[in-house]
This record gives sequence, C-alpha cells and structure tokens, in this order.
Amino acid sequence: MASRAEKYLDHLDRLSGGREPRFFPVESTKQGLRGVTEIVYDNLPDGLLTALTYGLSLAEHPDWQHGSPELCLSVNSTDVIWAHAVGFLAEQLRGTCPFSYGSTINFGERIVPESEMTAFCVFAPLVLDRDDYLGIDVGIPGHEDHDVINIQGMYPIHEVERQFINEYGLEAFWKSDWEPTNVLRRPTI
Repeated sequence: MASRAEKYLDHLDRLSGGREPRFFPVESTKQGLRGVTEIVYDNLPDGLLTALTYGLSLAEHPDWQHGSPELCLSVNSTDVIWAHAVGFLAEQLRGTCPFSYGSTINFGERIVPESEMTAFCVFAPLVLDRDDYLGIDVGIPGHEDHDVINIQGMYPIHEVERQFINEYGLEAFWKSDWEPTNVLRRPTI
C-alpha cells in the first residue's frame, strides 16, 4: 500500500511528466511531526524554478476544513534559496498560519540576496491547473477523501505590497500590473 507521501509524489510525477526533482529536507522543530521536504524542479515550466513542499499538511489548523495545504513557488530564478525560504516557512508556521488565499507572510529580511522582496502572499498556484492543485487524495484505501491536500501558491512580494494587500485585499493587488514570477521587479504599488 502506498504511503501518503508516495501518493503525493506520484501526483507530482504525473504533473511533471516524470521529471526528476531535487529533494531538500528541513528538520522538524515541532514535537511529534516529521520534517518538511522541499521538492525542487529546475526549469519547469520553461525558465522557472518550481518548488513544492511536503510536510506542512502533516500539521493541523482549525481553518483546514476541506484539506490541508502544501506550498508551491514558481519564480524566474535559478537560486534554490527561494525553495529553502518556502520550506522554512512551511516548517516554522505549520499549525499556526492557515496559508489561505490572501494571507501575507513577512519574511523579515530579504528572501534572497538578488531580490529586494521580503514577504510572500498566498493564492492559487500559477503553474498548475485547478484539478491538479485542489483535492489531491492521499488517504488510505477505504478512507478516500479523508486526507486531502490542496496546493497553495506562494508569491514573493515587496513589503509595501504586503501592507497594501493587508489593507485593500489580494484582489486589488492582483489586478495591478505585475509579473508574479519576476523576483527582480520593482514594487507595483
């Protein structure tokens, strides 16, 4: 019988066409929870570094009624530190942050040296179709739909954009003229 992690990885293998990712473990700081794993695809889709997590969904949060999240980041960069930042946040904030659409997360410093961005916002993943990121059943046979993962998109943003989203909402920001994968862009607000 396939484990929960194996079912999730099988799903990602189908999405990537069998492309081999790199795996980076993040040690757990939460008693009773295994660590988080960063699953990194280089140049997938073309020109983007795409990183997903596994392990956030092992925690519990009262807002997670229709599945628990894992994270997906796609940026126009080759710097794996982007993936490490998302893995770090998934491990540190699991159980306390809902990672729901419109959430913003202040990283507290530059995420990577090449970019002035210091925060993230959460929304649907840019590089996945709705059927591929919602309702991923990783439950054991006979308990289908009892253990569901929903992949949430993570978008690097500037502090001024984080403040704007918190004040006016994600929709107002999303409609502005910005390129979600460009980590070198200037603030749009």
